[in-house]
Formats: sequence, C-alpha cells, structure tokens
Amino acid sequence: MVTALLLSFGVVFVAELGDKSQLMAMTYALRYRWWVVLTAILTATTLVHAVSVFFGHFLGLSIPTHLMAIVGGLAMLAFALWTLRGDELSEDEGSRAVRVSGSVFLAVMSSFMLAELGDKTMLATITLATDHDWLGIWIGSTIGMVAADALAIAVGALLGKHLPERTIALAAAALFFGFAVWLLVDGLAGASPALLGGTLAAVAVMLIVGGRLIVTTRRRRARAAAARLPRDETPASLPH
Repeated sequence: MVTALLLSFGVVFVAELGDKSQLMAMTYALRYRWWVVLTAILTATTLVHAVSVFFGHFLGLSIPTHLMAIVGGLAMLAFALWTLRGDELSEDEGSRAVRVSGSVFLAVMSSFMLAELGDKTMLATITLATDHDWLGIWIGSTIGMVAADALAIAVGALLGKHLPERTIALAAAALFFGFAVWLLVDGLAGASPALLGGTLAAVAVMLIVGGRLIVTTRRRRARAAAARLPRDETPASLPH
C-alpha cells in the first residue's frame, strides 16, 4: 500500500504541474477564499479518483471521455460569463458570505470534477489501479493532485492581494474562456456532425443569453449607483 501511495503521489503530482487543473485552481484563488477553493478541489479529487480506482482496479475498464470534455467546456464557458457578470451582493453581509462561499464551493467542485473526468491524471490513476493496491493509489493520487493545486492556489492568492479587482475579474474570465475552448476542442475532435452542431448551438445560446444578462446587470447596477449619489453630486439641472 505504501509503495502504491508513493508511486501514485509522484505520478499525479508531476502530471499536474502546468496542467489546466493548476491554472484553474490559481484562477479561482484570484477571486475567492483559498480555503473554499482548496476544500472544493479536495472533495472533487477524492470523488473523481474513487471512480478511477473503481474502474481501474475492480472493472479494468476505461470510460469515454469526449462527452465529459464537452460538458466541462460548457461549464467553463458558463463560469466565464458568471465572472464577467459579477457576484450579486445583498444587504446582509453575513448571509451573503455564507451563500457566496457555498455557491463557489459547488461551482469549483463541479467544474473540477467535469474537467478531470477523462483527463490524463484520471487515466493515469485508472492505469495504476489495475496493478497496484487500490487504496494506496486512491490516497496517493488524491494527495498528489491536491498538493499540486495547492501550489497554484498559493500563487493565485498572492497575486490577488496585489491586483485591482477589475483586472482580476477580466483575467479570470479570459482564463475560463481559454479552459472552455481547450476542453471543447478536445471533446469535439472527431465528433459526429450531430454532436458538433448541437455543441456549437449550445455555445451560441449561452453566449447570447450570458451577454444579455451581463448588459442588463450592468445597467441595473449603474442605475442603482446613480440613485445612491447625494443630491449635490447629481448632474446640474438644465436651465429653465
């Protein structure tokens, strides 16, 4: 078990260096609390690698990956649009913090699960689990991935303290769009015309609806900000 744990830790840690998962972890850490991001990654990694070990050790099978890549790409596109739109803030800061942390946890966990299904680290875990102790592979691969992503989270949290909020939001959105393109291209390589057309149609709908929501939200916030201005700061009235 110890040998399997060390082996899987080393393989997955090295495989994660420079991988999209590390970039995703750094991007999330630019915007949100590091401990929420790390906890979500730990949960997603534990679940995904449990599936990998199950298929590799107990079934000896691999799973189709192109559909998972497409779903992951669409999820990244949705998160990019969400980032551009910005989070909604309520009057109750305490309640808001709980709700935002909860939604971020679910978003990070789900996006990492989708991104990792079919990724090289999952395939490596399946392969290792076919010939080694399954529990050691599960623990070692999970620790290896979380350790690699923790490095990226540290970098993202450090950068987030020195960059303007608007710059962070635009950089994060750009990275999420990049992840979306990465996953979609990977999933659609060699896809059937029906799957290709359906995916492109879904992307178009998401862009149209997301763009509309972004514009509407910004106009509403601008009107709310203008309404909060003191009377003496409002534009002077036109002469009678």
